[in-house]
Amino acid sequence: MSSLKTFVPTAAGAVAGAVVALIIASGSSGSTNTVTDVVASTSPANTSVPTAFAKISGDTINDIYRRDSPGVVDITVTTETTGSGLGGFFGGGGKQESEDEGAGVVFDKKGDIITDEHVVANAVSVEVHFQDGLNASAKVLGEDPSTDVAVIRVNVPSSELDPIQFANSDEAAVGDSVIAIGSPFSLPETVTAGIVSQVGRSITAPNGFTISGSIQTDAAINPGNSGGPLLDASGNVLGLNDQIQTNGGADQSAGIGFATPANTDVHVANTIISGHKVQHAYVGVCLSQTSTTGAQVATSASVTCETPVVAGSPAAKAGLVPGDTIIGINGHTVASTDAFIEMIGNYQPGQTVTFRIRTPGKNGEVRNIQITLGDRPATAPTGG
Repeated sequence: MSSLKTFVPTAAGAVAGAVVALIIASGSSGSTNTVTDVVASTSPANTSVPTAFAKISGDTINDIYRRDSPGVVDITVTTETTGSGLGGFFGGGGKQESEDEGAGVVFDKKGDIITDEHVVANAVSVEVHFQDGLNASAKVLGEDPSTDVAVIRVNVPSSELDPIQFANSDEAAVGDSVIAIGSPFSLPETVTAGIVSQVGRSITAPNGFTISGSIQTDAAINPGNSGGPLLDASGNVLGLNDQIQTNGGADQSAGIGFATPANTDVHVANTIISGHKVQHAYVGVCLSQTSTTGAQVATSASVTCETPVVAGSPAAKAGLVPGDTIIGINGHTVASTDAFIEMIGNYQPGQTVTFRIRTPGKNGEVRNIQITLGDRPATAPTGG
């Protein structure tokens, strides 16, 4: 099994030959698809319920669905690409439209809806479908591909908007019961249930950087679930459903799904809504996931690592070299690559921090260096 390497703060590569796929599309690329809305009927009162739901909150899955589902919307997105067919032969680029589908969560009474960035990326039109049958066009208020979070806004009466409260994702624990609501395979308002399979996972954002603190679940999520909520047993949003892991076959649920953490989702959404630019600190090194202590800079390039230390990056300017292991930041111990990525996420571009570095081949020599963090580029500098 080849080791994964990570551009800080970014991850690249696949786990043990598996594929981690963004899960927006319930339609396919090419000509515009016709999407049939199928509204799931309300679950019968005698539906069997996992003990954990009744035990933790006193609410059944049906209770949570009834309360929260008005705040979950179906989103259809039209994108346009320029083809290279006959139109291109005669000097013009043939344009093709495609329609995809995802989900979103009503965030506030102003008409702001939070969803995954990859749901609305490159959209020429966005339409939101509410549970009661109302359809409304939406504008993309802002996007952050580094966290795969976007905010869209609709102009509808406030009575149509039912915001769902977001949980503290730091409190998620393995074994907690969860519910997913979304539009898998063009089936809006589909509900699935499962547990938190693990916390603190790192997944790859659309622009190649790492999303840390993600939540792994076995609740079934499939193409079309993207942007929909992963709800805890109290009906609060624990995260936005984002990716699934497959074994190289069809992009459908294999029992391993990932949601972006609610704390990140809320921070990014509030930044976008306030009209500010979402910024992320940038170091510019490629890290090895095989490091057992600290975060080790890669020793050589690979298909997922163009260069261990990016030329001109803050890391290069500070004197980091291939093979260096970062074991501390501002006096705090760095236990692993993932921990380092998460810690860097707490800083802002322009801040100067102190790295504690162990250099190989020098009898474990440890030194401190100061590094002024940069502003993350639009895409991760990976090899190809």
